[in-house]
Amino acid sequence: MEQLIDKIILGVDPGTTFTGYGILEVKGKELHVAAIGVIDLRKYGTHFLKLKHIFERVLGLVDAYHPDELAIEAPFYGKNVQSMLKLGRAQGAAIAAGLYRDVPVFEYAPTKIKMAITGEGSASKEQVSSMLTHILHFREMPARLDASDALAAAVCHYFENQRLRSGGGGSSSWEDFIRRNPGRISK
Repeated sequence: MEQLIDKIILGVDPGTTFTGYGILEVKGKELHVAAIGVIDLRKYGTHFLKLKHIFERVLGLVDAYHPDELAIEAPFYGKNVQSMLKLGRAQGAAIAAGLYRDVPVFEYAPTKIKMAITGEGSASKEQVSSMLTHILHFREMPARLDASDALAAAVCHYFENQRLRSGGGGSSSWEDFIRRNPGRISK
């Protein structure tokens, strides 16, 4: 008897040298890793060829696994504007591949992903990878931390959906917060 899958989430950690990906299958409250790895971009001579390859490979993952949603890590806001621009383009290529197949896209800041996985927004990539092995009962993560970061984006998205479904969702405005929390605000 074939096991039914409730949802498939594609996680992506965009990069210009390695773009990580992780496919998370959700059945009820059980999480399973369907695939994890990296797209190696080192052999592509120009940034534009790298973007083309990111688009093609993410599109291939979408076509192979048919994810219901794509969770992607937002670019880290560093001091080097050129690096941030390149990362943003890599993220855009991955997002475009998902949208090309009508897959809804959800973006998460690196600190939000780390917080969801480890409980600490400043956790190291190694700590995130280690915690994922426990959460997912996964023997060993790939050596490239880009892969585990991508899987972490997918798991973060799953946790965020669970939190919203259970009524633990955040407020979209002050009016919404006051409506959801009568008596907590004194006038």
